[in-house]
Amino acid sequence: MKEMETNNNISSSGIPRRRALGKGLEELFNNEVLDYSTVEEKIVSETPKEEIVNIKLSELRSNPYQPRKVFDEEALQELSDSIKEHGVFQPIIVKKSIKGYEIIAGERRVKASLMAGLEEIPAIIREFNDTQMMEIALLENLQRENLTAIEEATAYKKLQETLTLTQEDLAKRLGKSRSHITNMLGLLTLPIEIQEDINQKKITMGHARVLSKLDNKTQQKELEEKIIKEGISVRELESLTQEPKIIKTNPQHRKKENREYSYLEEEMSDKLGTKVSIKKNKIEINFVNEKDLNRILELLNIAIDK
Repeated sequence: MKEMETNNNISSSGIPRRRALGKGLEELFNNEVLDYSTVEEKIVSETPKEEIVNIKLSELRSNPYQPRKVFDEEALQELSDSIKEHGVFQPIIVKKSIKGYEIIAGERRVKASLMAGLEEIPAIIREFNDTQMMEIALLENLQRENLTAIEEATAYKKLQETLTLTQEDLAKRLGKSRSHITNMLGLLTLPIEIQEDINQKKITMGHARVLSKLDNKTQQKELEEKIIKEGISVRELESLTQEPKIIKTNPQHRKKENREYSYLEEEMSDKLGTKVSIKKNKIEINFVNEKDLNRILELLNIAIDK
C-alpha cells in the first residue's frame, strides 16, 4: 500500500498554515535602509504556489497603521478596469486576525477588486508583529504612492515614535536626507487649517516649510492668506519672514557663505528627498544606493537606456 504524502504547511481545512517571516526577511527588517519593494518581492518570490490562497474580500480589514486616508479614485478605476480584464497579477499579503484578516500590503488592489465586482483575491498569509505591520504599511505608501505632504509627515512621525528613532536614524532607515525628514516633521507643527490647505495644494511645500519655521500661529495664518491672495513666491515669503516683527522657532545663525544658493539647496532637498549642496558652480546630489539613484533620476524625469 502506497503511503499517503502529507504537506506540513497545509492545515486540515486546506488553508496553508501561517508562516513566520523567515530568517531572510527578518534580516531585511534589520537592515540600515529598509526598502518596501525588496520586502514584498522576497515574500512573493519565496512563497510556493500552493501557499497562495483565495480569500473573500469581505473577510479583509485595513491595516490599522495605514497612513493613507484618501485614495485617488481615478487611479483606482484604472486599476479596477485592468483587474476586470486581466485579474489580480500579484497576491496581497495579509495577517490572520481575531476576525478575518488584516491587509499588510495591497490595499489598493483590494479596493480596486471590490470596484471590479470580485468576491475573492489571491493572498499570502504571514505573521507580522505590530512594528513590522507599521513599517510595511508606511513604506508601501512612502515608496510607491504619492502621499500628501501631511500624510507623509504623519507616517514619518509614527515610524519615529514606534521605533524610538532620532531624526538622523529615521533618515538613514528610509534612505532620506536628515533635512527632508526635519522639514516634513515641521509641517505637523502648523495649525490644522494650514495643514488642510497643504493637502488641498493651496500652498506649496516650499511655502509650508518657511511657515513651519515661525513660532507665532497668528503670523503663520496671516502670511498664508497673503500667499493665497497675492500669489507671493517662496523667496518673497522668506524675505517677509526676515522682518524683525516675525517670530522664528529656535532661530539659528546660518553661515554667511553660500547664502545665495541655500534657498535652492533646501528646495531641491525637499523635492528629491536627499541632501543637495551647491558650491563653486556645482550641484552635488547625495544618494544611498542604486535604487535611491534610480528614484532620483525618475523624479528628474531622466530615462537611462541600458
